[in-house]
Amino acid sequence: MNAKQNGTQRFLGLDLGRARIGVAVSDPLGWTAQPVGVIHARSPKKAVARIRETVRRYEVGTIVLGLPYKMDGTEGAQASWVRQFGERLTREIKGVDVAYWDERLTTAASESLLVESGLRSKERKQHRDKIAAALILQSYLEHRRSRSHD
Repeated sequence: MNAKQNGTQRFLGLDLGRARIGVAVSDPLGWTAQPVGVIHARSPKKAVARIRETVRRYEVGTIVLGLPYKMDGTEGAQASWVRQFGERLTREIKGVDVAYWDERLTTAASESLLVESGLRSKERKQHRDKIAAALILQSYLEHRRSRSHD
């Protein structure tokens, strides 16, 4: 029996970039998000392969992709690329759902957290994407939880 069948599942949060993808996973109950790394892959094929490995390793049931919106609420220029990538994930990673979540201000928020931590600029760059992925995923998890209490 897989995690989706027994009612628990992990979620995978991704902050997509064309060369770097921030990665975060939830705990098995889907309550908290933890940053786990950055995928360095310039080709979509390599990126999908690395994401597939991560899905298997953590027994992920849902992938949450950060969707770039403008401050006025319309989708940003990268949104179409993110949606196409999400469709590719759906085709190539069977048994996993793909969801999209507003990523507005997550990069700025992750940078702010890293500045407060006292890390230097070069060190912050190493962590920025995975922290942004964790912020995206945590926001998604909290929204999902609040809807289940309605």
